[in-house]
Amino acid sequence: MKKVHQGNHHGHITEKKNDASRKASGLNSIKGNCHNFCTAVFKDVTYKELKNLLNSKKIMLIDVRETWEILECGKIPGSVNIPLGEVGEALQMHPEDFKEKYNEVKPSKSDSLVFSCLAGVRSKKALDTAVSLGFNSAKHYAGGWKEWASYEYSEKPQGN
Repeated sequence: MKKVHQGNHHGHITEKKNDASRKASGLNSIKGNCHNFCTAVFKDVTYKELKNLLNSKKIMLIDVRETWEILECGKIPGSVNIPLGEVGEALQMHPEDFKEKYNEVKPSKSDSLVFSCLAGVRSKKALDTAVSLGFNSAKHYAGGWKEWASYEYSEKPQGN
């Protein structure tokens, strides 16, 4: 009786293993398709969209310029500075470490992130990094600080 029980037991494990590997390969193909699809989706945010998103408080705007650039030029109000070289590591940090280093709550993979830089080159790289880490709602503001500053500071009369 014991032998029969062991035989069934082993058969059951093998069955489970095959089922698990079938599921895993299915997930991988879905993930592969999603990755291709997600990166193909147009992920640029316009100046007006960014203004609305910032007003709604529904996004985290991450400025990936170097800290000295922000100190020298200024930043979009409400943005968090995470230099491009730190983005991959920052998005994988323990939430407490993230809070300590950047003084902000670490975004979850479902949160809406928008990356910005000076003129859209670095923010696009940061976007690709974030999407590869599973932040599928991430976007980037291609106009960057240059465009933002041109809208924010050229149209307003002096003294406002």
